[in-house]
Amino acid sequence: MRCPHDVPTPGPGDARCGPPVSLIARLLLTVAAPILAAAAWLGPLDTLGRDYTEAGLKRALATYAVVRVLNGVISVAQGTEVSLEPAGVGVTLTPGEILDPINDLVERFSWVVLVSGTSIGVQRVLLDVTAAPTMRLVGCGALLAGLVVLWWPGMRGTAAGRVILRLSALLVLLRFAVPVMAIGSDALYQAFLAPRYDASRAQLERTTATISALNAAATVVQRDEGELSLIENAKRAYAAAADAVDVRGRIDALRQAAADLSARAIDLIVVFVVQTMLVPLAFLWLVLAAARRLLAGRDPAP
Repeated sequence: MRCPHDVPTPGPGDARCGPPVSLIARLLLTVAAPILAAAAWLGPLDTLGRDYTEAGLKRALATYAVVRVLNGVISVAQGTEVSLEPAGVGVTLTPGEILDPINDLVERFSWVVLVSGTSIGVQRVLLDVTAAPTMRLVGCGALLAGLVVLWWPGMRGTAAGRVILRLSALLVLLRFAVPVMAIGSDALYQAFLAPRYDASRAQLERTTATISALNAAATVVQRDEGELSLIENAKRAYAAAADAVDVRGRIDALRQAAADLSARAIDLIVVFVVQTMLVPLAFLWLVLAAARRLLAGRDPAP
């Protein structure tokens, strides 16, 4: 808490501001500084952040592959006609028409996954930048400079001392911001989004298999009835009726799969948007807000 008598004058301390509180704060910062310096130099957070971004990038690429395959089988189904002639009555079915309403959704979903993968790739690059040897030295140097200001009576309480402390805090913030963001994003995914992702991706794969099976079963039967005997015509009528029942059953299953696909695609869009876009943007906003407060010279807490 800012002391009401605090004025920007040099001095070893201000008795009116409560030296015990100032001493406790300096001791706490002194204890935390070696821990932060070790983390800044050894990079355990960088390793965790790198592992989490690698896992997220693999998920995005795997999902993108599944979606592109699904988009391909939908395109094939849209150009497929199934011609049946049960009991001599011609029936032509177009299974792909069922998929028209969700075709655009799948196409846009593939773009969302691609953008999400790009976002994770950018985070990986930022991790490499902040984990570079130069940034490690900068982080450790900033902590050392802050400790010197805290314990050197000639610097503590001066304008130059305050500037050094704020710059030190800003550099430490920049050093740890990206790995902490990656770790927090993955923690959110594991806690809330992983079950939704697993179930939705499995549904996408089942839908892809269903559409592929229907495409393989789609045939056009063209025969000259005059060349067939009565028994052959009866066999043909029975087979056509059985095919009609089978294909209609497949189409009913396709309608259900298409309905499930829409919901699962939305679920996956939510997963990728929250983890790879909203969380990084929210964390970036917090980092920028903290940096502005430090550069503006305001105390971090009232």
